Amino acid sequence: MLSVTRIVAALLFIEHGTQKMFNVPPAAHALPYHFASLIGVAGVLEVFGGFLLLIGLFARPVAFLLSGEMAVAYFKAHFPRAFFPIVNGGDIVVMFCFFIRCSTWARSRR
Repeated sequence: MLSVTRIVAALLFIEHGTQKMFNVPPAAHALPYHFASLIGVAGVLEVFGGFLLLIGLFARPVAFLLSGEMAVAYFKAHFPRAFFPIVNGGDIVVMFCFFIRCSTWARSRR
């Protein structure tokens, strides 16, 4: 079951990354893509990190990196608007941060 949740989260990461990079699926307010910007780096991390999570390659280090990316996204873009995630629009970012981290690290211990 954990692999299903990892795959769904990976597909959502890829979707958000392709929206940032290629505007696919089209965003309501599309931003120009610049690779050297924070949005540009986030798009690359989400597309390639999501792909690595999808195939299960380097899942733990990639999940750690993407979890950190989501934490930065929350505190940089959402937290300054308001304290509560439901008010500042950061609830999905917080969910991604903890969901990807927990679903990848919650494996059986041998």
